[in-house]
Amino acid sequence: MRSQPIDSILADPTTPALLKQQLTAILKIRAFASEKLHLPDNRSYTYYADLERPFAVWSVFATPAFSLKPKQWCFLIIGCVSYRGHFTETAATALSLELRAQDYDVYVAGIAAYSTLGWFNDPVLNTMLTWPKPQIMGLIFHELAHQKLYIPDDTAFNEAFAMVLENVGVSLWLTQYGTPEDIRDYQQWQQRQTEFTEIVLNTRNHLQQIYQRNLSSSDMQIAKIAAFDQLRKQYVKLKQRWGGYNGYDTWFGGDLNNAKLLSVATYQDYVPAFRALLAQVGNDLPAFYNKVTQLGKLSKEERQVELSTHRE
Repeated sequence: MRSQPIDSILADPTTPALLKQQLTAILKIRAFASEKLHLPDNRSYTYYADLERPFAVWSVFATPAFSLKPKQWCFLIIGCVSYRGHFTETAATALSLELRAQDYDVYVAGIAAYSTLGWFNDPVLNTMLTWPKPQIMGLIFHELAHQKLYIPDDTAFNEAFAMVLENVGVSLWLTQYGTPEDIRDYQQWQQRQTEFTEIVLNTRNHLQQIYQRNLSSSDMQIAKIAAFDQLRKQYVKLKQRWGGYNGYDTWFGGDLNNAKLLSVATYQDYVPAFRALLAQVGNDLPAFYNKVTQLGKLSKEERQVELSTHRE
């Protein structure tokens, strides 16, 4: 209901100059998504809405204390997902307290945008515009990828597919329009993201081994605490290598637990497999989409087996 056509906002003489500049760039990005990435050509991201809040939704991730299997919530149409979104932080916090009382590990994350999977014209949101331009365009490509293909009941599959489209799209854009400085900054950001993801997934894998062992609850808790202490130490070393870059301090702030690991793993687990699949078709996006669509027709278990055969 807050959405307005971007063209109208640009024509309004009272629109701030910075907002005009950002929205003009986004219209160019939106056209690029359809023309070069073959993503849905519709009115999504041709509207703007100021939600007057810092995030579009707050998502709640939860796992048992000694398991990395996510709690799932199931809905009509979209199926089951490994998180639950709320439009207010208060509601998300209330759910997190309920889950903690049931001995779940819980993480509440503010989310800048989400896809309605083509049911509505998703607008550009004020929550997106605080990010650097490559991250804004990556978010648009990511959410349009969900409109391109969404498989009910398989969050990891959907998010990894969208992550690959996000990275491919930004790289193609920068190759065509970016300055050498833009490309260098994005590559540096990608490298840091890769290194951060690596230590998180390594910790996840280590904890999976711990939870499968025949240990008492107290010994399991001791081993769990030690694993997260080691993760913090690894992050300190990364920051030193990064020259003090602190972009992940917020994530490492507060409690580290299984659910917080899940918030990263959900998006990253199948990314290498999708990248390998894209490489196998010579980076031809229509051919890639056909391959992924065929995977989507398999059962979840069959998809997991098939993706495990693809390696970068």
